[in-house]
Amino acid sequence: MLNFYGSSMTINTTWRPFAMVSLTLIMGTIGTALASPLYPIYQQVWHLSPSQITYIFVAYMFGCLGTLLFLGRTSNSIGFLRTLQIGLVFISLGLIISVFADNALILSVGRFIIGIASGLMTTSAMIGMMQTIPESHKQFAPQLVSILTAVGFGLGPLVGGIIAQFSQTPLITPYLPIIWGAVLCFIGLFWLKVPAFERQPFSIAPKLLRPEPQYHALFMIVGLTAFSAFAAFSLFASLSPSFVQDILPWHGPLVSGTAITCILLISAMVQFFAKAVAAKKCLNIGLIIMFASLISLALCMLLKTSILFFVSDILFGIGHGFALMGAFGVIHAITTLQNRAAVMSTYLFMGYLGTIVPIIAVGYLADHFGLGFAVISFCAVISILCVVLWVSHQKLHVKA
Repeated sequence: MLNFYGSSMTINTTWRPFAMVSLTLIMGTIGTALASPLYPIYQQVWHLSPSQITYIFVAYMFGCLGTLLFLGRTSNSIGFLRTLQIGLVFISLGLIISVFADNALILSVGRFIIGIASGLMTTSAMIGMMQTIPESHKQFAPQLVSILTAVGFGLGPLVGGIIAQFSQTPLITPYLPIIWGAVLCFIGLFWLKVPAFERQPFSIAPKLLRPEPQYHALFMIVGLTAFSAFAAFSLFASLSPSFVQDILPWHGPLVSGTAITCILLISAMVQFFAKAVAAKKCLNIGLIIMFASLISLALCMLLKTSILFFVSDILFGIGHGFALMGAFGVIHAITTLQNRAAVMSTYLFMGYLGTIVPIIAVGYLADHFGLGFAVISFCAVISILCVVLWVSHQKLHVKA
């Protein structure tokens, strides 16, 4: 069998294709996430309200959701490599628009295009990494995919925050190295040979596929767990750079970027060290710890105590890691190669809904009742959802 480089070595004996696909995913996720610590700067320069910041953030999510809904099966038609390359083109375009944006509307257009790129790249990269990982490590594929995704999203705010903190043009310079990185990854993917796959007819007809009927209840719990995790992370990513200014004695893009990065790097560490833990157990632990994190954040906003923000930040990183690793492990167990892409798109669709509906609500409440009230209300609703999901999961006896 030919490998990705056309030699007689089998696909499963080399890490190079996996490494190239992983690097592409990391570069793409950095590009999607690096704007988070820049939001307070945009807010100050353009005199934006909290709801306008959430709209910019949500524009990205709409692009991502639309892609998952209408183009979620693109990799089944043209292969994951070409889908990744199309995603890199879109993310480069979105970042270039962000560089030249001089108002919230143009920036929102750029973020929307970056969302399209994210929708294309996330599913195709996950499938690509599952296919290219050496056979000796196949059992760890779901965990590695989840870890590397978290690393990429975690590095984005850190890279953006560091560059913005020390740059004379903090709304331009952070984007430039990622644009170049995306171009290099685009070229690098041409060195990989397209693996054989069962080509399916291309269609933009929405198809949110669920797994087999016996797994529907479990899949709903998994999807709503992603909804909760994505929603809570989106709160940290979109508005924590704004509300930490009233809580922490020091602030700026580096501080807020580091806080966001800590969540996802802690998440990645948890997923690495707990990769032998059963998926069901991971899901339970994740829901409990996310609940504790949200309660800590609500108390932080009530008491204006900075230490509680750090407690919440760290706890959420741990809960995020356990919850998403458990969710991804369950999906891997209850799907086949034929339906995994469509089911994964459905799962991500549910997750990304959490980044839109609750965050828009938080922006509205912040404009009318204050940021503190909005954050506390969010924490109350999502923490209750975590408890309901945990209880429901205990009642299921489906093996995943």
